[in-house]
Amino acid sequence: MRCAGKYDAARVRPRTHLLVLAVAALGALGLSACGSEGNALSAGDPDYEGSVLFAESCSGCHTLTPAGTQGSGNRSLRQQGPNFDQREVSFDDALFAIRNGGFSGAIMPQNIVVGEDAEKVARFLEEYSGRDVEEPNLPSPDEDGDLAAEEGGTEPPDETTTSPEGE
Repeated sequence: MRCAGKYDAARVRPRTHLLVLAVAALGALGLSACGSEGNALSAGDPDYEGSVLFAESCSGCHTLTPAGTQGSGNRSLRQQGPNFDQREVSFDDALFAIRNGGFSGAIMPQNIVVGEDAEKVARFLEEYSGRDVEEPNLPSPDEDGDLAAEEGGTEPPDETTTSPEGE
């Protein structure tokens, strides 16, 4: 029987550390895509920087398709922010929420973005939020008058008579 020399445990042990590193790298790569589908705005769009900042800072809790975020998708796991595809937000309201941690102050961190960055995100939200909101079917003036009459309000105007100015 021939002996090859001194026993080397490193040569005998499987190289599992390389496998573990490869799996960890793939897992990190996969997790980096969570909450994001890709930004729909072009780099030349005036709201592009705001969309990138929104995706970087807000995607964990908020959904907004133009920024490629889906943060409010799984509410069963944790409390999440509003879906901005379904909620329209003004510049002033967005800036207030950014500075003050939302409107309740209970969940969203205050000043998650600050200064000009906060204004860029607020402008982006004002422009792109609420796009999935359907406009309510408002009654026409004729229907509105008919409804008021039915509810005991004033009678709808009689369109067959003319006003004194029209004669």
